[in-house]
Parts: sequence; C-alpha cells; structure tokens
Amino acid sequence: MYRGKLASSELFTILGGFISSLLFLVALTFIGNFQETCGMRTGWGAVILAQVVALIAASTVHRVCITTCLLFSVGVLYEINKISGLLLSKSESKTKRH
Repeated sequence: MYRGKLASSELFTILGGFISSLLFLVALTFIGNFQETCGMRTGWGAVILAQVVALIAASTVHRVCITTCLLFSVGVLYEINKISGLLLSKSESKTKRH
C-alpha cells in the first residue's frame, strides 16, 4: 500500500524496516500462541518462521528494509527474552515461598 512512500527516502526506508520488525513481533506471538494451544513445543522454529515472513514483507518495499528489519527484530527478540526471563524468575520466587 505505502511501498512508494516507504521507499522514497532513507528515513522512510528505515521506518519500513521497523514496521516489518513489528510484523515479526506479531507473527512470533501468533505462531507461539498457536503452537501452545495445539500442545506442540515452541522453539527456534517459530522465531525463524516469523523472521522469514517479516523479511519477505520487508523485501517488497526496499532492499535496505530487509537489513533494518533484521536488526530491529534481533533487538526486539533480545528484549522479549529479557522480559520473559524476568517474569519467569519472579513467578519462580513466588512459588518457592509458599
């Protein structure tokens, strides 16, 4: 829809990569929740599949969007992992007290 606008300048190209990394986040959440609902084990397969979907979407805009999407997605994945570890350690400490 906004391919021409996102590819028109350097700043918009970076914005296109950021938007694609948000697509990565949504796809990762969807795939992970779907796998948990079906009783399957989630793992790196969900991350790779979500990343491929986001990179294909970014490649339709501009080649630089692919790189920026990958960089932003790595940052998002790092933050998700950090937050998940924090929440897991909090829940484990609550269960040990009781």
